[in-house]
Amino acid sequence: QSCLSRQQLLAAIRQMQQLLKGQETRFSEGLRAVRSRLSTIHASLAKAAPEPPTPSCPALQAPADGRKFGTKYLVDHEVHFACDPGFQLLGSSTRMCQANGSWTGQEPHCAEISECSSSPCQNGGTCLEGLNHFKCLCPPQWAGTTCQYQAQTAPPAWSVTDDPAFSREPRCAQIAQTQQCSCDPGFHMSGTAANGICQDLNECEVYQQEGGPRLCAYACVNIPGSFRCSCPAGYVLLGDGKSCEDIDECSLSQDNCTSGSTCINTGGGFQCVTPQCPPAAGNVSYVKTSPFQCERNPCPMESRSCHQAPKTISFHYLPLPSKLQTPAPLFRMAAAAAPGRPGPDSLRFGIAGGNSRGHFVVQRSDRHSGELLLLHSLRGPRTVHLDVDMAEYLDRAFQAKHLSKITLFVSAYEF
Repeated sequence: QSCLSRQQLLAAIRQMQQLLKGQETRFSEGLRAVRSRLSTIHASLAKAAPEPPTPSCPALQAPADGRKFGTKYLVDHEVHFACDPGFQLLGSSTRMCQANGSWTGQEPHCAEISECSSSPCQNGGTCLEGLNHFKCLCPPQWAGTTCQYQAQTAPPAWSVTDDPAFSREPRCAQIAQTQQCSCDPGFHMSGTAANGICQDLNECEVYQQEGGPRLCAYACVNIPGSFRCSCPAGYVLLGDGKSCEDIDECSLSQDNCTSGSTCINTGGGFQCVTPQCPPAAGNVSYVKTSPFQCERNPCPMESRSCHQAPKTISFHYLPLPSKLQTPAPLFRMAAAAAPGRPGPDSLRFGIAGGNSRGHFVVQRSDRHSGELLLLHSLRGPRTVHLDVDMAEYLDRAFQAKHLSKITLFVSAYEF
């Protein structure tokens, strides 16, 4: 009987061991499930956690009597300033947001341009301020635009020339025992009443010295009794007799561009251009779809560098006069959605390269377009190259980039 009880006891112990083993397995599985659930909750909470705020700088305001360009105050973003006509900028025309939350440069101010501040009037003359010019009121015995000449030695405001066409005999008449003489229009009496002579008045010099209205857009040529205007090569004189208009050699077929190149009219001339797509590099290659546009060939799915490369590259050529009044809009970029596909919900613009980047800024004009502005005048003649890119985003995800390669042909003249 004791032997049987021993066997029953061993069997009960084995049964208890099996039960404990099963309980241990279920407990371990439960722990694993709880651990997995905790990991999932942690990951979702970490993902939903707000990203640390992007470093930025305090907002900047446009100076009084001036304007501000740029609305982003994040690190490495620039803000540009310009003054209204008649004012000059004191301080920094461009300020950049630094990583420490402060702006580079000095706060800009617009000060009224004072022509008299440099005391241009000599020998006791009084300076009168005008719009972008000054005039000196001279004391007796002094003359000239800055009272620089003694009156008796002041040079005449007309040219004396040996050419007989520029001097004529006066017309005289005897009136009541006195002789009165006069000159034709455009001539001035010179010498004494007894032996006076009519000499041509050089209108070109007179108007230049007196700061009067500009007679000619380009060059003034004095002729006996009058004047005429002339224009530089590549321009024609307009019907008003003083303005110059550019000759469009391209539309008149006066260019010598070979087949395969395109004629671009410029101020006073023309340029022959042949835009080329960039050579293939790695997985990125382009095909020319029009004379002024290249499109990227399809990318391999796994090639991130290819998808980041510009999807389209377009070429643009703009003629500009010298010293164009700024700010001046030059060029606009816009997004275009393919039929049946949603367009981008946000755009980002930037100046990618060029040889005069500090003269320009790109600003958003509306939700689906941006424009390139000229901030500081360019003096010609010169050629300026500029690359502007536009990146498209949908739900904050990068979609595509488009590159515009812009060439500005700046004329030597202001017309």
